[in-house]
Amino acid sequence: MDHDLEIFPLLSYVLHHSDPASHAPPSQTIQQSLANRYPLLTNPHVISTLIDSIPSTITQTLFVFGSLGPRPDPSAVSVARSKIVAIRENDSLSPEDAAKEEEVYATVVKLEEVHEGYEKLLRDLEEELSRVYGSAVESLNGGDEVNEEVLAVIKGAEDGGVVERIDLSNRQLKLIPDALGKIVGLVSLDLSRNDLKLLPDTISGLEKLEELDLSSNSLRSLPDSIGLLLNLRILNVTGNKLTSLPESIAQCRSLVELDASFNNLTSLPANIGYGLLNLERLSIQLNKIRFFPNSICEMRSLRYLDAHMNQIHGLPVAIGRLTNLEVMNLSSNFSDLTELPDTISDLANLRELDLSNNQIRVLPDSFFRLEKLEKLNLDQNPLEFPPQKIVNQSVGSVREFMRKRWEEMVEEEQLRSVIEAEKQQGGATGWLSWGSSIVTSLFSGGTPHSGAAKKDSFLDQQL
Repeated sequence: MDHDLEIFPLLSYVLHHSDPASHAPPSQTIQQSLANRYPLLTNPHVISTLIDSIPSTITQTLFVFGSLGPRPDPSAVSVARSKIVAIRENDSLSPEDAAKEEEVYATVVKLEEVHEGYEKLLRDLEEELSRVYGSAVESLNGGDEVNEEVLAVIKGAEDGGVVERIDLSNRQLKLIPDALGKIVGLVSLDLSRNDLKLLPDTISGLEKLEELDLSSNSLRSLPDSIGLLLNLRILNVTGNKLTSLPESIAQCRSLVELDASFNNLTSLPANIGYGLLNLERLSIQLNKIRFFPNSICEMRSLRYLDAHMNQIHGLPVAIGRLTNLEVMNLSSNFSDLTELPDTISDLANLRELDLSNNQIRVLPDSFFRLEKLEKLNLDQNPLEFPPQKIVNQSVGSVREFMRKRWEEMVEEEQLRSVIEAEKQQGGATGWLSWGSSIVTSLFSGGTPHSGAAKKDSFLDQQL
């Protein structure tokens, strides 16, 4: 589908900036051609205006257009039309036979007409975007002047002033000039609580930036160039309209805190965990995320994970590798979260776990191994094991219940193994195995099963 959009270069460019995860960028050749024809295309105000002008029906249109397959060859269409005319003029054919012969050629013609119809829709949209571009450029009128405070800051930096921290929060800003990316000494930038719809690619010029707050704006995407902020430690993009995070964010290897909550994320970058090895806090609550990428299990420094109010269906099997994790909130995934992997018991440092408002019926058998767990919320789950009366007591009661359940399961498995061995090898061997098991238990300081104690007494009488 993206390949077909090459014939609509401006539409292809705008769609990529609107949703980079779903639409590939145009080729370098086309981008250069666009830059020559639309020199202000990268202006934040212009591109955000173009994105706003994209109709909501574009997704459906592109889906159908991409499903049509290749357009019929023009010569084949011409031949098909000629054949249809000839068939209709052939009086020797019955209406039924004529209809059958015509059907084959009519399919080719119909496919051509459908292609033409959808291409016309996209061609009209391409022309409309060109008109919107012209209007947006005219509306600039030196438009950056409305951000006088921003321009004053930039001018101060250009005049040789040392600027390390800039707070432009709650200024009703709609755009950020590209020149902001030239303040190379900037360490902290707060652009929260504005009306930004786009972040300029030149943000990558802030090589020393450690803190970036973009919360409470109208951002629909982040530029790929954000991955060049190698010293970035704290990134806050909560409260925007993001549907995805760029894969390049994994290159921000200094990140310690990432807050992407309250957006429209449906997934996380597949490689995010391989790059963010120093991340300690990950907040992704109030999104539409269904699954964690397996790479998240490589975030060995992670201490805090909040993923409540999503659509999470489960945790990766390797989640137990996050041995430094102390707080995990998976609450309010409702009907989507029904079980936990046994490996959750490997989270040796977990102190707080919130699993409320889900559909969990049974905790993993090894749950008792979470020895440092202090807070556990299991409200609003159809729990069977442990029963609700145990849950209402304390975390310790839950652990003890699961520990006893585990021991009973182990004992039952041992008994089953002995009985099976007795069946296969004869009674004498079975008795010897049983006696050996009791002796081993006594020497190890364990308490034999009650059934084992009775057999031990009986064996003594026989001896």
